[in-house]
Amino acid sequence: MLSRTASELYWMARYLERAENTARILDVTNKLSLMPIRDNHHIDLQVPLSMNGTQQLFEANYPQLSMTNLLDFFALSNLNHSSIFSCLQMAWNNAHAVRGSLSSEVWESINASWIEMKLIRRKGVGSVGADAFFDWVKERSHLFRGAMFGTLLRSDALYFIRLGTLIERADSTARLLGVKDRLLDDDHDPVREYYRMETLLRAVSAREAYHSLYKQQFTREGIAELLILRDELPRSLLACLSDMMEQLELIGGSSGNQARLRVHALYAELRFSTLEDVLQPGLGNWLSQFLEKLNDIAASIHRSYLEAQ
Repeated sequence: MLSRTASELYWMARYLERAENTARILDVTNKLSLMPIRDNHHIDLQVPLSMNGTQQLFEANYPQLSMTNLLDFFALSNLNHSSIFSCLQMAWNNAHAVRGSLSSEVWESINASWIEMKLIRRKGVGSVGADAFFDWVKERSHLFRGAMFGTLLRSDALYFIRLGTLIERADSTARLLGVKDRLLDDDHDPVREYYRMETLLRAVSAREAYHSLYKQQFTREGIAELLILRDELPRSLLACLSDMMEQLELIGGSSGNQARLRVHALYAELRFSTLEDVLQPGLGNWLSQFLEKLNDIAASIHRSYLEAQ
């Protein structure tokens, strides 16, 4: 496969996954914003800005921090390259460039999502309601994945799409866990602590999985173990790395040896780590180191497969 085609497919998948992750984060932020107001109620609204490093851009364009302004900034703004609108636009551009590598069902799912997104932007999220909008974004992402798994050949096109999805998913899970952990450290209100832990699990569709595996009330240690070390959860860091290894092996080629080496090394580190190993340096520090290693993997994938040779 041409490196340009591989790059378009890889980034198409990353943008689609990013749009879904943004919708999930906005959904839980919106739910937390509805809790009774306390002196520090704004810290929950900081979560999307902290995850994406968009604090300065937001402050330059919006007079105050509110859920209404956050929704506009992260859902509809074309100034924010991490907004759902921007992500779907870039995903559509990438998909259009490699339409011949996609099945008609996959292309139609992306094209329909982009057409509907432009209509929603013209009318405003209020025309459908915030909750319905978040559900729509997640449903469109699920439809894309269903069409992808059900219709694409088991070939490099599928493998690069999966690789992009997994890199983005692992990055989002680690960032969300890190931000939420800092919030729990800074606020000792037991009621807010419970709802923050619950909304964190909801953000990664893991609430039911937690109860199934642990059969106990939420604990910060249990949530950290679930999202990092349990490969039963599709969005855990270990599960993402396991699937990345599989996709890189399927792509093959000696040019990808460095990328495979990095993924195997990080997978082995997680596979044979205990929760104590993760918590010993501090969860925030451990997650920062993980994100650095994940960025090294993404850079290695880019050099190995996505740059013109």
